Amino acid sequence: MSDLPHTVYVVDDDAGMLESTQWLLESVGLQVQPYADGRLFLEAVDPVHTGCVILDIRMPGLGGLNVQEELQKRGSQLPIIFVSGHADVAIVVRAFKSGAFDFIEKPFNEQLLLDSVQQALQEHQQASTRQQGDRHTDALIAALTRRERDVFMPLAQGYTSREIAEQLDVGIKTIDLYRARVMKRLGVERVPDVTGIAIAAGLLDPINLRSDP
Repeated sequence: MSDLPHTVYVVDDDAGMLESTQWLLESVGLQVQPYADGRLFLEAVDPVHTGCVILDIRMPGLGGLNVQEELQKRGSQLPIIFVSGHADVAIVVRAFKSGAFDFIEKPFNEQLLLDSVQQALQEHQQASTRQQGDRHTDALIAALTRRERDVFMPLAQGYTSREIAEQLDVGIKTIDLYRARVMKRLGVERVPDVTGIAIAAGLLDPINLRSDP
């Protein structure tokens, strides 16, 4: 069974609960992958895909908290919604301290679970989109040559070609040439867009643009 975007992974050793939860989620159009065992789930899941996990706390073999720990070791950002019919306060606290998205007691209200799943999927998608944007921005800046990078920062700060030429002790025409190359590499046509890329990359403080480059 192949993973799909926005997959809801349901991990529960209770066959009846697993089937009913799968049916509920699929009834609202969600892609579901059910697992009756924590180890089988870990063997199958790709932590880089977007989605969320509905995870039973108490299961034979590998319990829910152990599954959560293993996902964290793999760098997974999948939101985890824990479900349990007999969880004590200590377990709930431990789950949330380890980054659980939600904790729902069995038998659960169907709408409560659906609302939690939809929110988890939405937040994970937004986080994944931001990470992809960050990687794209980093790649653009990494592609700049050393001299282009020397021009990129003061350009992003709003300095004119003349000011940049004075800072780097080169001619204005040379700066204009590198300025055009920087903007072409970054795929932008306006200086404010260059500024936005520098801010997104964490290289520039939007409150203090005109600091010394």
